[in-house]
Amino acid sequence: MKNLIIKIILALIIIFLAWKVVESIMTPVRFENEKDRREEIVVQNLKDIRSVELVYKNIHNQYMSNFDTLIAFLKTGEIPVVNIIPDPTDTTFTKTINDTTDFVNVADSLFGRRIDFFLDSLKYIPFSNGEIFSIDAGTIVKGAVQVNVFEVSCLYEQFLKDLDDQLVLNAISAKEDIDLFPGLKVGSMLEPSTDGNWE
Repeated sequence: MKNLIIKIILALIIIFLAWKVVESIMTPVRFENEKDRREEIVVQNLKDIRSVELVYKNIHNQYMSNFDTLIAFLKTGEIPVVNIIPDPTDTTFTKTINDTTDFVNVADSLFGRRIDFFLDSLKYIPFSNGEIFSIDAGTIVKGAVQVNVFEVSCLYEQFLKDLDDQLVLNAISAKEDIDLFPGLKVGSMLEPSTDGNWE
């Protein structure tokens, strides 16, 4: 009877230790999968914001550092539909005639086919419980030329906040080894770039 109890206890200890080994392997794997899933969603949001900024600049000749203005622009702004035809009087076939034929709402033009897009949520960082992306815009001088720039960013700790703290710190540390910014961003206030740091 005593041997049976010892065997049962040993079996339970072996099962517990096996479970601990499996968990020690699977916890980081699950974290990486969730981190990648969240990054993909945040990157899509940053791409959406970049699209709005680029259209805003084309119309207003500057980027915008205010989400309320960008969202209002999405709701009420219009993009001209231009018909470009060759100039019939030009025998060199190099001149064109541009004719504005219609106007299309900015939101419909950019996101009309996206059923999961909500204009008012553009400024919020996914998975952050309502935190807002950091946004800035202005001008810098590059090569004696004044250039419009913008930057939109969020930190890893903002969209990974409810995950394992140590694994989040590890992800931030790994990112800092590659890029000085511990998160995701698009654009730059130092360079005339509209690239994201994930590209």
